[in-house]
Amino acid sequence: MKAIAHTQTTTLDTPNALVEVDVETPTPGPRDIVVDVRGVSVNPVDTKVRALMEPDGDHRILGWDAAGTVTAVGSAVENYKVGDEVFYAGDITRAGSHAEFQAVDERIVGRKPQSLSFKDAAALPLTAITAWEILFDGFGLQEGGGAGEVILVVGGAGGVGSIMIQLAKKLTGLTVIATASRPDTVAWVEKMGADHVINHRNPLDEEVAKLGLTPKYVAALTQTEQHWDALVKLIKPRGHIAMIDDPQEIDLPSIKPKSLTLTWEFMYTRSMFGTDDLDVQRKLLNRVSSLVDEGTLITTANHDGGVLSLEAMLEAHRLQETGAAIGKTVLDGFLKA
Repeated sequence: MKAIAHTQTTTLDTPNALVEVDVETPTPGPRDIVVDVRGVSVNPVDTKVRALMEPDGDHRILGWDAAGTVTAVGSAVENYKVGDEVFYAGDITRAGSHAEFQAVDERIVGRKPQSLSFKDAAALPLTAITAWEILFDGFGLQEGGGAGEVILVVGGAGGVGSIMIQLAKKLTGLTVIATASRPDTVAWVEKMGADHVINHRNPLDEEVAKLGLTPKYVAALTQTEQHWDALVKLIKPRGHIAMIDDPQEIDLPSIKPKSLTLTWEFMYTRSMFGTDDLDVQRKLLNRVSSLVDEGTLITTANHDGGVLSLEAMLEAHRLQETGAAIGKTVLDGFLKA
């Protein structure tokens, strides 16, 4: 089968930054399903792995968002059968989704929203899991909870921010402040449902103060190191900050006077370590799927990258690395011979 991979850590201007490889079609392990990949999307993790992580062996297949049709099931699979339409974010320790077929543990796979195309469904899994785990695992919120409190979403127009705004507005009572800095990103986060939009090119504590609001929760989705001091100033005492990026230098003791909680969210933790509650990601994705089909949530797909190919994926990586991407870039799966 065909797949898109990297063979070394590279920048995009390096020859063969990505390559097309021909590999064996996967066979399922006991809890695996094999999926005919019909739609994929691109995330910051794709560009980070390409640029920073040497592959084990001669190549590594990238891609951690997909939707498709089940073509084979393992001996212990309980929830899926051949022909089922599914969507998932996969496992960073295994071969990725930018391939014709992919083997994935059924416990991290959800049923594809029937109201969406494969590629529009593929926009959602990784970001929905991340946002859900921040809100309901990290912050400890309950559905319907949070009334009277405020959340600040830093980087509201990105993939995680786009779905987090929706989840917070539709499933909790939180007031949502989101950051955006351009007319198109402001329009996007307003479309996602943000109550207030502030400009992250200005000091965030000053921007939030203009609203007369004090967030209890902060989802720091980008440039946490740059905004750290302002976040500590603007948040309520005994508040909670969750971050997903990789700040190298933050003043951690600065959160002590306010007794703040800091959570680092990494949606691959459950699959990497085979946690006892791995199946919660399947249930979470099924819940998201139902919310989409009910019209409560909408896809965050915003750029059609065409059909999966080496050239199309290189262009998708370029767009992702500009930092200007809004929502998600999605692609149809490989054209079959």
